[in-house]
Amino acid sequence: MYEKAKLLLGIYRKVCWSTIGRADAVAEEICYYCGSDLDGALLYLEEFAPEKEKEQFECRIKTLFETRWMVELVDSAMLKVHDFPENGQLYHEIISKCFLTKFRYTENELLEILNLERSRFYDRKKEAIMVFGLSLWGSSIPKLKAFLVENEEMEELYGEQN
Repeated sequence: MYEKAKLLLGIYRKVCWSTIGRADAVAEEICYYCGSDLDGALLYLEEFAPEKEKEQFECRIKTLFETRWMVELVDSAMLKVHDFPENGQLYHEIISKCFLTKFRYTENELLEILNLERSRFYDRKKEAIMVFGLSLWGSSIPKLKAFLVENEEMEELYGEQN
């Protein structure tokens, strides 16, 4: 679990901040087709756009939503890390500064900001990643899974009624 959490945190910054650029590009594309009217742009894409153009747009939107889910899962886990009874705020700060912020801190900057000695910092960082992993796989992901199953059941029920 530690290794998986560390791997996820290791890619988070790049994925999250590159998504902002992709979202801006999609918004610009919508404005290009139909001005600033989002409803008009979506209507155009649904009714009048060539099939290939529609598929490309849907693919881009799908990846944005998948990334949004990842961001929401990380945010949910980070709230649990913050509320962890022992050192929760410190763990939250360590993960945030090491993995989530757009700005990359140097090791010396982190040690100064967190007011920790090097060996203590690495011990706390490892603990923080473990608590994050427990929060993510023990709480946030099961909640998302339950939500998705519930929605799937509602869709099946709704589909049978029609």
